[in-house]
Amino acid sequence: MSYVNGKDVLPPGLLEELQGYIQGELLYIPKKAEERVRWGENSGSRQEIAARNEEIFCSHSSGCSVNELQKRYHLSEESIRKIISNAANAAGDEPLV
Repeated sequence: MSYVNGKDVLPPGLLEELQGYIQGELLYIPKKAEERVRWGENSGSRQEIAARNEEIFCSHSSGCSVNELQKRYHLSEESIRKIISNAANAAGDEPLV
């Protein structure tokens, strides 16, 4: 996020109006709701985590233990169980944890 001087981008009347509320401080102006994206969508992290979680669920369904998955993915037991449970619920299956 870069710093932009208000006097360089705002009409003088709007700048004067804003100065009635805040002066000499940083002000964050959020994007419009329709332009916002969810965490990880731009970087691809969301898709990578979804693929990892699917892999964890498939490995567990094929007989891999929670302990083995913990070591393989460097996650806590609670995280592994939550991933398996969420994936099972999404698939309409009964979780096997």
